[in-house]
Amino acid sequence: MTCDNVIMSSLPLVFDAPKRGRPPTHFADLDAEGRVSALADLGLPKFRANQLARQYFGRLTGDVDEMTDLPSSARDAVGAKLFPSLLTPVRHIACDDGDTRKTLWRLHDGTLLESVLMRYSDRNTLCISSQAGCGMACPFCATGQGGLDRNLSAAEIIDQVRAAARALRDGEFGEPGRLSNVVFMGMGEPLANYQRVVSAVRQIISPVPDGLGISARSVTVSTVGLAPSIRRLADEGLSVTLAVSLHTPDDELRDTLVPVNNRWSVAEVLEAARYYADTTGRRVSIEYALIRDVNDQPWRADLLGQKLHRALGSLVHVNLIPLNPTPGSEWDASPKPVEREFVRRVREQGVSCTVRDTRGQEIAAACGQLAAEEG
Repeated sequence: MTCDNVIMSSLPLVFDAPKRGRPPTHFADLDAEGRVSALADLGLPKFRANQLARQYFGRLTGDVDEMTDLPSSARDAVGAKLFPSLLTPVRHIACDDGDTRKTLWRLHDGTLLESVLMRYSDRNTLCISSQAGCGMACPFCATGQGGLDRNLSAAEIIDQVRAAARALRDGEFGEPGRLSNVVFMGMGEPLANYQRVVSAVRQIISPVPDGLGISARSVTVSTVGLAPSIRRLADEGLSVTLAVSLHTPDDELRDTLVPVNNRWSVAEVLEAARYYADTTGRRVSIEYALIRDVNDQPWRADLLGQKLHRALGSLVHVNLIPLNPTPGSEWDASPKPVEREFVRRVREQGVSCTVRDTRGQEIAAACGQLAAEEG
């Protein structure tokens, strides 16, 4: 496997300390009424809102100069009010023979975030961030080591998706293609930025001109286990896939690996996951980063399978993730024989379990690594 470190664009590495603040309001932050009101402030009729939506979500452009059905005399004002620049690429880095590309973005206030685009034979998947940094403090996670910078706006989340969809469509990333899957597994805890994430999801799955038209079944929202928010998400009627980062079946170890477990235990998280499965009819994905000599013991595999079978029955699948170690970390991936035995034991309990295809290990693809290097 080869990896090409390609700097597509570069900004100065030394700059004045940014002033963290609320991002500028963007078209994608507003509901239908808010868009019409903003246009009215500019003296423009309400039908322009539909035109702008078709440009942004349908033609995948956020540049008013490309919006040819908008009067040229109005473009500067519309751009300033509704289409401020949200994401500026600092670096694109590709590997896996060009099938994986990680992008480091700089936001208006200097905040850094990451997204990863992955091409497969049957799908194109984008892993996006919902926060800059993360406040969950999981010790094996590069993002968690850096702490939380701030929440992203709905538009900052959506624009990661729009940019990737455009890059695929235009053949900027291999042969022209279509973005088919979106996973909220990048930087941050999505359910800790609940309202903006839900707003973003609605616009990702709504058909053009109300959104990007990606199937809800192809969108995954991950969480470390914010049980009340899992239940709340179940009641939103979105029917996206829920992924719970469990990482161990016992509270004693999970209190350390996933500190939020001190607030919501494994049992409470699995009860919330069952509520999600029952409410939506969707199978829940359990994410389990396998860490050498930490959570990879045979008895933990048995216990994991037993607890998941009792709590969720057939409505669960385990994604076993070979750990992508971060520089200087004490954590390491489990050996392959240990991994295979873990999978066998979970399956023996009647629970579906597979090992996730690892991508981008040569490009610091563990979330937060590239931002940490740049920052």
